[in-house]
Amino acid sequence: MNTSAIRSALAALAFGCALLLPVAVQARGYTPQGLCGVYARLDIGSPAGTCVALLADEAQGLRAPRRILEVAPGRYWVVDMGSWEPRRGRLLEMVLPTEGPAPRRARLSVLAEQLDRPLGLVAGPDGKIYVGESGAVWRTPIPSSPGGALQRETVIDGLPGDGTHPLKELAFGPDGRLYVNVGSDSDACRDASSKQYPLPCPDLAGPKPRAAVYEAVLAGPDHKLQSFKPFATGLRNSVALTVLPDGPARGTVLQGENSIDYEDVGQPPEELNRLQAGRDYGWPYCVGNRQPARGYENRPGCKATEAPLMLWPAHAAPLQMITGPAGSRFAGQLLVAWRGHQPPGHRVVGYRLDARGLPSGKPVEWLAGWSPKPGVRPMGRPTGITVDRQGRLLAVEDFNRTILMLLPDTGAALQK
Repeated sequence: MNTSAIRSALAALAFGCALLLPVAVQARGYTPQGLCGVYARLDIGSPAGTCVALLADEAQGLRAPRRILEVAPGRYWVVDMGSWEPRRGRLLEMVLPTEGPAPRRARLSVLAEQLDRPLGLVAGPDGKIYVGESGAVWRTPIPSSPGGALQRETVIDGLPGDGTHPLKELAFGPDGRLYVNVGSDSDACRDASSKQYPLPCPDLAGPKPRAAVYEAVLAGPDHKLQSFKPFATGLRNSVALTVLPDGPARGTVLQGENSIDYEDVGQPPEELNRLQAGRDYGWPYCVGNRQPARGYENRPGCKATEAPLMLWPAHAAPLQMITGPAGSRFAGQLLVAWRGHQPPGHRVVGYRLDARGLPSGKPVEWLAGWSPKPGVRPMGRPTGITVDRQGRLLAVEDFNRTILMLLPDTGAALQK
């Protein structure tokens, strides 16, 4: 090996070690409060008999984690968007420690770099993991050992990656169909100076509208793309998107709408929508329960759009939804990460599924009481959630750069 090759190898090794070894940096604004299991305990509200553990933070190299998924027993993949700048994202693998003194920290390694504002992270019916970047969706088999090389294969490309909402959330239905968020170009069909675009809104025009959820049909032994077309429209930004996997409403596509950004504290409400093929859900002309949006008061037609299944608090900002897996304490619930900075936000909640198999009633608060507390914790910023094979809820925060886990409280004494 020549000198330059040796230098390159040493640099790569140093970079990898930098991710694995902790440095003297804490998660943004958090001060540990004793132990939660073998991890540092954070002062975040959770049900009686539980505690919230800090698994990793910027000391392990996190920049802006947005999604987490257990891809194999004890192996978790993390989408780290990096920033809103293109090509700063990474796909990471996390492994939990099995030995060492408490508080322990998870180990992270880099699987892929220079991803373009990645978000979606789901397991497909073919056993591969699908990743949604701003302009494309790709998949890869899971390497046999942690940190192994990926075999990336593009599934869908040419997706719009500009504008206000470039992130692509992904959700598979039980029939193998893949649903993809294609968010709107703007907040309310207005330009940078808040001037309203001519009607009809350009985002909704043509055969490839934005502000829509698309349906991809994959077929054959290689799960090749057969078609990709709009499924439902009038949806500002569907980063909270899931399909019910079983029960009476099996196959139902649910969308948590991040509504138009009024400055009012209580308006407009966020929406939980039950998506149906070919239906219009109102953006940018309608908000809430089919009410005219500001600037569109004289435009008729809101009553012809689909009504929401449920209204959620204004500015709650639903950023991911999943269904609790059977056999876990979250079974029979729709779990939602609310990132919003106003009072109803910054929490993880669950809605119980009713006799129809649909979410209803009041939310169960799994992670709450997450308002800022100087010297103890920052405001919560949950962006992604999952439940692992052991039935444990994990959450990631982008701004606070953390990976958290809800664990049984073993009674470890708190440091006052």
